[in-house]
Amino acid sequence: MGNQKSKIKSQKSKMARRWASALVSFLIFDFCLLICDLPLRAQTFTQRGFVETDLTLYPQTAPGDSGQVVNQWLLRYEPAWKPFPWLKFQGSFDARTDTHNQVDRDWHLDWTDRGLHQPAFSVRRLSARMHQGHWTVELGKQFIRWGKTDILTPTDRFAPRDYLTVVNNDFLGVTGARLTYEAKSDTIDVVFVPLFTPSRAPLLDQRWVVLPAGVAIGEGATNYPGGTQQGVRWNHLGNGYEASLSFFDGYNNLPLIDYTIDYTNLSLLLSQRYARIRTYGADFAKPLPWFTIKGEMAYFSSPTPGEDEYLQYVVQLERIKGEWTFVGGYAGEYVTVHRNILDFAPDRGLDKAVLARAGYTIDATRSVAFEVAQRQNGAGT
Repeated sequence: MGNQKSKIKSQKSKMARRWASALVSFLIFDFCLLICDLPLRAQTFTQRGFVETDLTLYPQTAPGDSGQVVNQWLLRYEPAWKPFPWLKFQGSFDARTDTHNQVDRDWHLDWTDRGLHQPAFSVRRLSARMHQGHWTVELGKQFIRWGKTDILTPTDRFAPRDYLTVVNNDFLGVTGARLTYEAKSDTIDVVFVPLFTPSRAPLLDQRWVVLPAGVAIGEGATNYPGGTQQGVRWNHLGNGYEASLSFFDGYNNLPLIDYTIDYTNLSLLLSQRYARIRTYGADFAKPLPWFTIKGEMAYFSSPTPGEDEYLQYVVQLERIKGEWTFVGGYAGEYVTVHRNILDFAPDRGLDKAVLARAGYTIDATRSVAFEVAQRQNGAGT
């Protein structure tokens, strides 16, 4: 029975890689065909980019991490090409390095975002978007966002993040196909993702992981799932309100943590695996005279041992005044089946807490924001 499961899993993994390879091949092939047609069509090519440096200062050292000054550099280039009115290619490419060994020193072009470190060179986005009438199709590596709430979005299942620095995280693109149908007040969004992209967890030797003293701990093998992910979302714009229903069948991009004992080196090895989940979600937004009320909820079910089943919900108020945006609300959770022993779940870490955000837009390229989460029992801020 174990060998059969292993063979099935291997076949699913190979199938997912074939789908991903087919998508990339399609983009390259289509790109070559369009180059041949260049003289015949009117086109639009745009490009932009920037160089960014970040300096982070920590007032204290942490167990296992004595670094208090972290400097990062990022070069991003974003070309876009529209050879036809109905077709647009979009790309985004990153080159980065840092002083704290969060960036990989193996300089190769990365597509999958599966490394423990941030890649030195990566394809952040590369997709072809086709639009005709009510229909839009996008193929390739892209960003897919669902939900309406701000600080925590339970239905946002196709949006893994880079949590190397937990409080300053960024979204990662996923490789797949997205079909959108828009008609009057209704929108239907269908997503298919053949290649799994995980959220990137903090490194064991840095301040965001607190390890027990006196125990040698190392990185074990990571078990990436090979199956596909799919989801559908229906959004309705009504008279004075907006609401959505969504369904997701795939994997949690945040890992469960397993441990084994390495008796040779007398150490504990931590490995990551990813649970199969299904989510049933809903969200709404209703503008009122003084503020907009938003709500979002999702129920998470799973057949994977070690994964909880639970309901996560958010209720928030939002007000925009000039260049200021104010958001305040509450995130809650109700666990129906508890199986979890050890995991990495920063989204659930915001549950049972009051959340608030204030942001000010200075101009098109500058803004400042303040965010806070306060436990309802006062035990943490």
